[in-house]
Amino acid sequence: MNLKSLLARPFANYIYNKTKKGMLSALDDQEAILKSLVKTGKSTVFGKEHRLEGVSDHASFADAVPVRDYEQFKPYIEQVKAGNANVLWKGRPIYFAKTSGTTSGVKYIPITKDSIDNHINTARNALLCYMAETGNAAFASGKMIFLSGSPELERIGNIPTGRLSGIVNHHIPSYLRSNQLPSYETNCIEDWETKLDKIVAETINKDMTLISGIPPWMQMYFDRLIEKSGKPVGELFPNFSVMVQGGVNFEPYRARLTESIGRKVDSIELFPASEGFFAFQDSQEAEGLLLNTNSGIYYEFIPAGEIFSEKPTRLSLKDVKVGENYALIINSNAGLWGYNIGDTVKFVSTEPYRLVVSGRTKHFISAFGEHVIGEEVEAALLKAAREEHIKITEFTVAPFIRQEKGKSYHEWFIEFENEPASLQQFQAKLDQNLREKNVYYDDLISGNILMPLQVKTVRKNGFIDYMKSVGKLGGQNKVPRLSNDRKIADDLAAFVS
Repeated sequence: MNLKSLLARPFANYIYNKTKKGMLSALDDQEAILKSLVKTGKSTVFGKEHRLEGVSDHASFADAVPVRDYEQFKPYIEQVKAGNANVLWKGRPIYFAKTSGTTSGVKYIPITKDSIDNHINTARNALLCYMAETGNAAFASGKMIFLSGSPELERIGNIPTGRLSGIVNHHIPSYLRSNQLPSYETNCIEDWETKLDKIVAETINKDMTLISGIPPWMQMYFDRLIEKSGKPVGELFPNFSVMVQGGVNFEPYRARLTESIGRKVDSIELFPASEGFFAFQDSQEAEGLLLNTNSGIYYEFIPAGEIFSEKPTRLSLKDVKVGENYALIINSNAGLWGYNIGDTVKFVSTEPYRLVVSGRTKHFISAFGEHVIGEEVEAALLKAAREEHIKITEFTVAPFIRQEKGKSYHEWFIEFENEPASLQQFQAKLDQNLREKNVYYDDLISGNILMPLQVKTVRKNGFIDYMKSVGKLGGQNKVPRLSNDRKIADDLAAFVS
């Protein structure tokens, strides 16, 4: 163990103890953040229009500030892009995080001087909590790879603009720079496949100890490493011990990633977004991710079934219940107010407040009134995969609405690592699992309104080729698990085996 690992341990213990202390003050911290946000926000254009000076508690705040998605919030962003100051927060943002949303096109999310620490410190705290809990400080001595977007920034309204991961790349502490891979030049490559080849060349002979990225990226990286070396990743990198991932639910990818490594490594799950860093896995033992309750964000929660209501119920943290699905609404020192980020969460604990990401508010299937959500399809697929001893590379689901004689059904597009012995048997188990998860879907099947689901097998690397064909390979782009229309499904038809 080198000096860097030894010095990290006391700081890790400090952050770990501070995090545990924060678990006990979560509700008080949330109240203090709301008051602080309102105090600053009331002098902004947004604050004056919404009379924030009259806000004294959550109830009066909910009356003053409506829930908005990006499209409804966009006029304020356009004012900021036009050069105006004090629109959503004091002064002007120091960055725009540029993200290509699946429903809103390109989005420009402000990051302010006050909010940047939320993005930087939360990732750091996750690693330090892991180090303190497990005693594994050795990874700090080796090379760490952060599979990110390009750190090259453009200017929009004279504000530096780029992918969040590229922005964060500029804020990696100097003491970690010597450990970081790939090189800045390689990170700047826009074409994902060219970039991946360069990353492999730069890392294949290094002492990699930590690898971080969204699971689909990591799998592509692992596949390329195995192809070049002929060895499993865990053998190629004998000191590789920590895998950090976020952006999508890890479980559908876990089995194949573990097989690619060839042995068990610890995993740290994160819940970051351009709008904020909301939660992180603080323990290898406890279920769920710890909500980041003292980092400039005030949270609200809307019961998932009410998210499209004209006046939905808006709950503060003290009102949430374990096991309920909520749409996550944020108010932050980035200048986001009543902002619907599009994710749904479910608490697994309120002492402390730990949650799992259960889906997307706009990613569902309800073409027939069933309102199937991401959590349900993922759970149904994972159970069927375990029962049939198969591994899944990627998948998505869409409704097939029969126009002529015959019944409609859910159509699943699945890329298998190893195909089931009987696709019909696998389909039957998958359908039964989904029926057990969603009573409305079960009613439609038992009522003979829908046919049981149908699986289309996507050829090897079909999803990668599909993402390439629509210009979304790499970056922060992910395949939506669910669509309520046929756009993705129709495009994927060209990649079915």
